[in-house]
Amino acid sequence: MVAEDPRILPDPEPFIAVKELAESSVNLLVRIWCKKEDYWPINFDWQGNVKLRFDKEGITIPFPQREVTMAKAGA
Repeated sequence: MVAEDPRILPDPEPFIAVKELAESSVNLLVRIWCKKEDYWPINFDWQGNVKLRFDKEGITIPFPQREVTMAKAGA
């Protein structure tokens, strides 16, 4: 995705890494360089585009799950 976005500058080279293996997520770190006027548009665009790309590639985002059992009153 970084290579596909023409607003992202190739130099310095982008940095992508796993920042943290959290309880219910894998937190990624993406550091790129861009022109200052492109910073906020890239930031906002990427919030949704990463999710859409993950969906397209079959990558699911983990989320906390709880099982709730309901008992009938008086039982």
